[in-house]
Order: sequence, then structure tokens, then C-alpha cells
Amino acid sequence: MVTIQELTDQGVFFDPEVDTSSLDNELLDRLVKDQGSDLFVIDNQMIEKYKISPKENTDSRSAVKIVWSYEQPPSKRSYADFVRSGQIRFRQIEHMLKGRQELANTTSISRIRAKSDKEHVAFIGSVVDKAMTANGNIMFTIEDVTAQIKVMVGNKKKELFDLAQEIQFDETLGFSGMGGGEIVFCDNILYPDIPLTKELKKSPLEEYAIFVGDPHFGSKSFLKNDFKRFLSWINGTSGNDEQKKLAKKVKYVFITGDLIEGVGIYPGQEEDLEVRDITKQYELAAEYLKLIPSHLPVILFTGNHDAGRISEPQLPLFKEYAQAVFDLPNVIIVSNPALLNIGATKSFPGFDCLLYHGGSFIYYADSIPHIRAAGGQKRVDLVMKYLLQRRHLAPTHNAAMTIPTTDRDWLLIDRVPDLFISGHIHRV
Repeated sequence: MVTIQELTDQGVFFDPEVDTSSLDNELLDRLVKDQGSDLFVIDNQMIEKYKISPKENTDSRSAVKIVWSYEQPPSKRSYADFVRSGQIRFRQIEHMLKGRQELANTTSISRIRAKSDKEHVAFIGSVVDKAMTANGNIMFTIEDVTAQIKVMVGNKKKELFDLAQEIQFDETLGFSGMGGGEIVFCDNILYPDIPLTKELKKSPLEEYAIFVGDPHFGSKSFLKNDFKRFLSWINGTSGNDEQKKLAKKVKYVFITGDLIEGVGIYPGQEEDLEVRDITKQYELAAEYLKLIPSHLPVILFTGNHDAGRISEPQLPLFKEYAQAVFDLPNVIIVSNPALLNIGATKSFPGFDCLLYHGGSFIYYADSIPHIRAAGGQKRVDLVMKYLLQRRHLAPTHNAAMTIPTTDRDWLLIDRVPDLFISGHIHRV
């Protein structure tokens, strides 16, 4: 056990506001082990974080709060479920858009159609159709819950026209322009976007999270040697002094879906498999994951190669196949997508982490002109930005294999995250 005197002898200082008489050696020992050898100043904020009994600190998963994870049991879907799901999404995004000053006084499409005179209007609707006119303008068909209307974007307004070219089917957006009757001549298009008031949080503690993308255990292409080097580093047995110091500050490990290669994912896959049994693939994964230090929570979410339903939102891994992974004491298994919170203290709210494997990414990398021109799937950061601006992980119906949910839209980005974490594309 470390003592206050030993710490001060090593050059560690206590903030003047810290009541050192109230500190016990066990608390200091946990703090030093967690913070590493480069600890310099101990203040009350740090003390509060470690003021828990060793018994309460045995479960590393307690450092992670699951805000939500989709775990509804499978059920039959009907046509009415698709209608209801679409209405829920529209109303949720409509509510976000109405928070924008430019859309404070919107009207319904049915009322615009009833106007006999042209006047400036603002409304919110979803994209039903998009076509290029003979004159090179873009003509949208937009609908809300009351009616449909044509919206024309002229090619003379370059910035607006470029934005219109990016718009995909089913997006819910805000529009304004001169209109009445059958058509509106658009002068502005607004998407929900991230509010300018969104705070860029900064933790009072220097902590790190590791993100491991798509390991595909069981595949012949699994990067065995690289993963072993990672395990050696995270355990503090390899790397230079600076790298070892960094490893000590790691507090979370995320694996972004596709933990295993799976079986029957594509034709001829058996030729690419080193392990041909899906349960044994998870057992292999567990053998590697248990070598990650047990004090680190390992957060897993589902990918399209994992055992489970492919339709999004995806349920967590199926326990009947992945029992070996479920048995690991420091592993947290959530759905795709999911929202977690990490790094919270009594004085800091922590970071909200939006987890999404990335089923819609390929569609948008191929469909959005400026993303395709910038490199397509090589620029998944641009895809993620696009989805954050639309506040939805798959706003176009066929961008990913989605299934309707009638309680809420689980792919809606209703709570703006601090970190957006994904995989699937196999690129950084």
C-alpha cells in the first residue's frame, strides 16, 4: 500500500483543498495503479472518482453506462408497422427541424396547395421523388402527413443546387421558397444538423479508449500477429516507455462489430474460413479477449457477420452461439446501434458514444456526389458527417436492411453524441 509520505517523496503534490487526513492508503493505492507513474498532482476531483470500496470496484463494467440498447424480442411485422414507423420518424425529425429559426413558422403542404396566390412559404417534408428537368433544374416531390407538392431548385443558385444534388430519397428536410398551388420555387433547404450550442466536452482526467474494428475471428485473413502485438502492448509488455505509459491510461476497449467471420455470409465463404463452426469462432474470439486486462471493460456491438438478425436495429449477439464471449466478466454486449456513456465522474457528465456498425455507409459512399468524388468508401468520415447532419443512421429506406419499429425510430440520432463510433468499411 502506498502512503502519503511515499507519494510526496516521489514528487507527487496534493492540491491545497484536499483534506489529506481523510485519505486512506487503499484509496491512494487504487489511484496510483490506475493513473500510472506519471501522476503529478492529486486534487479533490480525482479523490472523488476513486472514493469507492475495492468490492464495488471489482466489476470493470460499472464504468460504462448503457443509455439504450435495442433488445426487443423478434415479432411479426405488417404493412401497418411500416406506415407507423415512417410516421414516427417524420414527427421526430420534424420536431428537430422546427427548432431551427428559419423554420419556426412552417405550414402544412395541404395549406400551401390551397393558396391561390404565390407567397413565401416554409414547410417540412420527406423526399418522395427526385428528377432532372429538361432545363437542368432539379424537381423534387415532397410530402408530409397532409399532401404532396413539387419543389423546384434552379441551377442558377450554385450552392443551393449543389446541396440539392446530395439529397436522397426519404430524407426529411425543411424547405422555403415562393409557392402556392402545385409548386414551390425553392430558395433554401435545411437539414436537422447538429445544434451550434452542442458542447465540445473535455474530461478532467486523461483517459483513453481503444477502438478495434472488425477483427473477423475465424477468417484466414484474421490479423493474428497484429492482434497479439496489440495484446502485448495493452498488457504493458511491449512498446517503448511512452507507449507503455499510454497503455496504462487506457480505460475502455471497443470492438465495432463483426467480432467473428461468420458462416454462410457470402457464396464460397467456406474457402476463406480457418474455423468453419460459428460457435467455435466465438470460442476462439473469447480466448483472445480474455487476454485483455480484466479491469478494462470491453464493449462489443453486433455486425453483419455476427450471429444474429441482420436487419437493423440489430439485437445483441445471440447467446446460444456466443456463450463463451458472454462468460467473460469484463465484456459488455449491446445492440447495433446503441448509445453508451463513458468517463463520467461526480463533476463531469461523461461522453455519449453512439455505436453503429455502418450498414448504410456503402450506400452513401456510392450515392453522394461529393463523397464519391473524394474517394467513396475511403472517406467514411464524410459519410458519418452526412448522417449526423441528417440526424439519422439510414435516412434512405434501402440504404441498409432495416426493420420497422413502432415505439421509436432506433436509428434516429435524437441525442447528439460526443463520439460516433463505427466499423464495417475496414478503413480508418
